[in-house]
Order: sequence, then structure tokens, then C-alpha cells
Amino acid sequence: MENRAKHLVFLGCGLLCAAASVFAVASAPSAAEGPQTGQSAPPTSAPAATSSDASTPNFPVASGARLAGDDKQTRFILDLDRKIEFRAFPLADPYRVVVDIPQVNFQLAAGTGSAARGLVKAFRYGLVMPGGSRIVFDMTGPVKIANSYVLDAANGQPPRLVLDFEQVDRTSFVQSLAPESRPELKPAISESTTATIPAVTSAALPPLATTDARPLIVIDPGHGGIDNGTQSGDQTEKNLVLGFGLALRDRIEKSGKYRVVMTRSDDTFIPLNDRVKIARAQSAALFVSIHADALPRREGDAQGATIYTVSDKASDAEAERLAEAENKADAIAGVNLTDEPTEVADILIDLAQRETKTFSNRFARLLMDEMKTTVRMHKHPLKSAGFRVLKAPDVPSVLVEIGYVSNKGDLEHLVSENWRNKAVGSMVQAIDTFFAKRLATAGPAK
Repeated sequence: MENRAKHLVFLGCGLLCAAASVFAVASAPSAAEGPQTGQSAPPTSAPAATSSDASTPNFPVASGARLAGDDKQTRFILDLDRKIEFRAFPLADPYRVVVDIPQVNFQLAAGTGSAARGLVKAFRYGLVMPGGSRIVFDMTGPVKIANSYVLDAANGQPPRLVLDFEQVDRTSFVQSLAPESRPELKPAISESTTATIPAVTSAALPPLATTDARPLIVIDPGHGGIDNGTQSGDQTEKNLVLGFGLALRDRIEKSGKYRVVMTRSDDTFIPLNDRVKIARAQSAALFVSIHADALPRREGDAQGATIYTVSDKASDAEAERLAEAENKADAIAGVNLTDEPTEVADILIDLAQRETKTFSNRFARLLMDEMKTTVRMHKHPLKSAGFRVLKAPDVPSVLVEIGYVSNKGDLEHLVSENWRNKAVGSMVQAIDTFFAKRLATAGPAK
């Protein structure tokens, strides 16, 4: 079982590296945006942004994006300030097209990508890992990428990434997904210079501090990068929970009692299984995932914070709905590299370890008792569901929905620094009580 656990911790790293390590580039023969015919021109390459320092970025800028065409042929155009490398590939069930590019500073108008046009239902974009961005198109059905290229700047027009989609039948589509072109099995091969994006796990896992005996707490702000989470107006869940998580980290570190690791400390997408791996690789003593929920208008209103622990069976329909939505986060980024039936079965077996579940439930109750004295709680504040992010078998874990962005009162709290400070303070008090009781139960070291 120990070998299986070690295998699970590192399983996804190689797949993630392989899926993002190669970008194929094709250059159009001219700067015209008319339909291309015949074979594409020989591939060219442009240097990718290599800076990983977010404080002094030198990333390409995307200033505009648009769709044109109909339900037979649809074109996507992305305006850039320089040429970039890219790799585009289709996926099925649901039908999508994924475009991997070096890290780009998206400066697109609000609402870009939300309107349907031709073969494209919608598209989304954002950072998917340090050094790499992604554009994901939700398609109306099976398509092929008829043309894809980067145009040089010409006639007063900026460099442009252009993709042409054409409608095809299911059989043709499946035949286009040859094994050598499936990104989950083998990266696309090109004779052009390739751009390598570093794996997210290498940046997210600092070295273990083996000489520091203080308990290590992992704080996991949900979503990030291409995955906005829930949204209300210009307020996104990914930003709200990141601000909360950073404030919680600072308060915990200020006490000097604990070490803290963040699964993300910026606007980066982290796959769900990698969040679990971070906690396990660090031998964390506690894992706290921070989220903010939202209810569709047709389902009425809800308010207050809710604390979740893992369970194979959801405590109620709302918990099941939320877990199902959160567990789809990897698919939002276009490629789900975590479909590992054997390893998931191992996790479920390991979850039988009663001690971890007991500690998770104990911390959840302590957290509820502290939070209800300072912040508004949901009418049913303790729930359970099958959240993938809580399935570390040896790390006590909870997921805290700090409020509903769909509720006006909760949203006012979520953007309030005063409210955040109170909520963070109650969480730190619960953490202190939790570890005090654990140390007292364990007794002196022998």
C-alpha cells in the first residue's frame, strides 16, 4: 500500500509534462486573412516567453479575439503583439478544441468568448500552468482544424493566430484522432523549434523542511487560471478565494506555530489531483480548500459558509450538486489527465482509514464552532460529499465554502476586508484548538 501511495503522489507529473511540452507552429504564406488552400507553408518558430517572474513579466499580449463564419466553417482570430508558438488539437465527448500556447497576457474585452458563432458555442482562455496558457473552444459537434497558422504583422495589422474549423461527421472525427496525435499519449511532433512549459508540480512543491517539526498546513484556494469558478458581475470565485487564502496564510505564519504551503499563490490553474499530491508529498498535517458557491437563479437563494468533509455518499442533494461541479474543474481546462481508474480505486480503499476521517470531521466541527461566532453560516453548516480534492487518505482535509457569490449579502462580505479578517481569525483559532487537542491526545514523544 505504501508503494501504491508513493506511485499515486507522482503519477500525473509525467503525463502533465508530456501534454504541455511541445508546440507545433505553422505559418501562413501571407498576411491576408482569406481562406488558405493547398499545403501549409514550412513551419516557422518564434521564441516563447521564458520569464517566470510575475512581477516583471515579458509575456506576449493578446489584445483582441473574434469569431467569423457559419455552422459549416468557422474562423477564430487572436490579435497579438508578437508571433507565438502553439499546438491545437480536438477532443470528443464533449467536443472541444484545445489550443496550448506559451504564457500570454490576455487583455481582451469583458465577455469575450461568451457568445456563440457558427461551430463554436463559446470559448475560454487563461493561464493553465506557470509558463503556459490555454484557449478551449466548446464546439457544437465534431470538427476538424482545417488550417492553423500565425500571421506576421503587415499593413498596419498586428500578428495574428488564426484557426479554421470545419464541420465533419463523427467517423471522420474519430479517425483524425490517431494515437500519435493524442496529447494524453504522445505529444505532437514537429521539426520546428519547440517551446517547453514547466510542469506545474515542479513550481508548486517546495523542498520538504525535514528539520522543522512544526505541523504543515496546506491552503488550497480553488480554481484559478482558465477556471474562474463561480462569478457575479466582475467578481470571480478564483480571485475571491485567492485573496482569502493569502490572508489566511499570512495570519497562520504570523503565529509562528505552523508551516504553510499554498497549492497556488497566483492566478494559476492547478489540476485537482495535483492539489492532493502537494498535500501528500509535503506530509501535511491539515489540508484546507477554500471555495465560494453559487446557486442558479431557478434554484432560489442560499447564504452563509459551509464546511465539507469527504464521503462516498453526499449528505444531501446540494452537496452532491456542488461536488459534481467542483470535480469537473479539470475538464474546464480542456484536458483531463486524471482519469486513472486503478489509482482512484486505491484511494477509495485507503479512505477506509478511520483515523484520517475522524480527524477531518473533528476539525470540521471545531471550525464550525469558531466560525459561527464571527461569520454567517449556512442553515446546514456541516456536509459531506465526494470531492476529489479531499481524497488524500492520510491528510485530514476539509473544503470550506466561505459564502455564496449569488447572494447579495454574502458577496458584500466576500469583498470586505473587515469580514475576511474576522473569518480568517476564527479559522486560525480552530486550527490552534485542533492541533492542541491532537498533541494532547498523542502525548509526549517516546
